[in-house]
Amino acid sequence: MRIAVLGTGQVGRRLASKLVEVGHTVTMGSRTADNADATAWAAETGAAHGTFAQAATTAELIVNATSGTVSVAALTAAGADNLADKIIVDVSNALDFSQGFPPKLVVPAAGSVAEEIQQAFPAARVVKTLNTTNNQVMVDPTRIPGQHSIFLSGDDADAKKQVARLLNSFGWTDAQLIDLGALNTARSTEPVVLLWVSLFQAMGTEDVTIGVFSA
Repeated sequence: MRIAVLGTGQVGRRLASKLVEVGHTVTMGSRTADNADATAWAAETGAAHGTFAQAATTAELIVNATSGTVSVAALTAAGADNLADKIIVDVSNALDFSQGFPPKLVVPAAGSVAEEIQQAFPAARVVKTLNTTNNQVMVDPTRIPGQHSIFLSGDDADAKKQVARLLNSFGWTDAQLIDLGALNTARSTEPVVLLWVSLFQAMGTEDVTIGVFSA
């Protein structure tokens, strides 16, 4: 599959590298075609990089790995026509570090970043997932032993099935994937990042995540 990963931070680079590893054709997108991080990543992997629009144009699926505070702007730069009818996997968290650590959560008027993206690009199919753990566990859930969970939110059932298969290729089992339902359930998972930050502080490791069990 041709996949565009928008965002050149740790999350974007980690996801893009994993997608290359499991056999996809990946283009990393950034604001400028000569972004240093994207250029270095492309040199390491042999994959492509370009602007947000260049990455999205030929992609069949888009991964939004930009900060949730700028995601709509980044996707706008990618071009609405380049997003139409495509799945957007939104892994973003809208954290405000302007007043130091711990950060504050920015909640858009739409209720969540995922819903804000869907409202801005109604022809796209947005699926929220992977935002409740660190980027290393995103692509290798076996870093943490035991039964832990990852969540999916989205209005398009087929899109969620396709994203679930993508997560399976990362090592997430069907038993670990919890489909919460409609995209508005992202309102409940996006704030989980604040719990993750507190757990990271309390436990002194980024390898912490959430597990859900039921009788």
